[in-house]
Formats: sequence, structure tokens, C-alpha cells
Amino acid sequence: MKYRFYRSCVEWPQSTVHCPGGLRDMIDRRLEITRRTFLTHVDRDSLAAIEEVLCYASHPSRGLTMAADWHVEYFRSVLFGKRVYGFRHSAIEYVFTGV
Repeated sequence: MKYRFYRSCVEWPQSTVHCPGGLRDMIDRRLEITRRTFLTHVDRDSLAAIEEVLCYASHPSRGLTMAADWHVEYFRSVLFGKRVYGFRHSAIEYVFTGV
């Protein structure tokens, strides 16, 4: 199963930010993983669309790629009892969930 983009923390419903198992708990319990591990679990098309919105280049010859940006942190965590994967970019979490 490939995890697909669900939403970023800035789009999160306020009612599920601080409730048990919600966004805050997910962030507090995240475990850092490598980009390689992240890529084995997430849908690449879903990720490519986000990378484009964040203005990353699709190839190093065209500029900074997300893979080369050492500021991006990849993680896995649990949201309401379900495993999720995500990345943190500019203090914003982008969450991928299983369907």
C-alpha cells in the first residue's frame, strides 16, 4: 500500500489538533526516517505534486530539488492509531495516510 498525501498541518481541522491521537500527538511522537525510507512508502505522484507547489526543481540541473534540501525532515508517526508518513518543510508537516 502506498500512502497518499492527506493534508498539511496548516489545513488541519482545528477540532482534531489537540485531541488524543490527533495532530499534536502525531507531531510529538514522530520518528525521523531517511528520504529513501519515506519514498518506499509514499505515492510518488502525490509527492511530485507537492514538490512542484513548493517550487522544487524536478532535476538537479534545474535548481534545488527536495532531495537535496537538507532542511526537510522525513518522519513516520501515528495519527488516530494509524501509521502515517510525512515530511516537515519550513515548520509545516505534510502528512501521507494509507487509503
